Amino acid sequence: MGDNPQDVSILDRFKNGEKAAFEELVLKYQNRIYNLCRHMLGNAHEAEDAAQDTFIKAYQNLNNFRPEASFYTWLYRIAVNTCLDYKKKPFWESLFAKSEGGPSVYEPASDWPSPETLYQSKQIGLAVHNSIRKLPPRLRTAIILNEIEGLSYAEIADILEISIGTVKSRISRAKEELKKLLKEFMEQR
Repeated sequence: MGDNPQDVSILDRFKNGEKAAFEELVLKYQNRIYNLCRHMLGNAHEAEDAAQDTFIKAYQNLNNFRPEASFYTWLYRIAVNTCLDYKKKPFWESLFAKSEGGPSVYEPASDWPSPETLYQSKQIGLAVHNSIRKLPPRLRTAIILNEIEGLSYAEIADILEISIGTVKSRISRAKEELKKLLKEFMEQR
């Protein structure tokens, strides 16, 4: 798959002893990695920690990075695995990390939306967010990487180290599960 030329240049500088070059990669990818972690974990504080751990792991293992792979795919794989590790933490550990309010909801852009529209949008966003969180981790990861992060099946396959067919299957199953969960939500309203 290969990497983009800018990343290759930065990686070459890092491998030639310019350790500060890694900061450029952090600046380039920090928002995407944080957003991925936020979607996977559903908590800003845990997402910040997971994103930071992702970059620490990447820095520590950068000499093991193979240039024939895409750097950002490699970095995403580290982030996904880090988030999955966070999900395995004992429940009591995560209690202390959930001191913030509920999940953030993306509201549609509009000049002056009515309060009712905002409320409905927020409710639907929360329903989608909560439904995604109810999915099994393998399905949740695939749907987040595809629908929220906008990654292709091939990129997801590289990140998760599975076949493209398995990616397609997981995304399809995730969508079916989400339809069921959202239908249940709508029936309860």
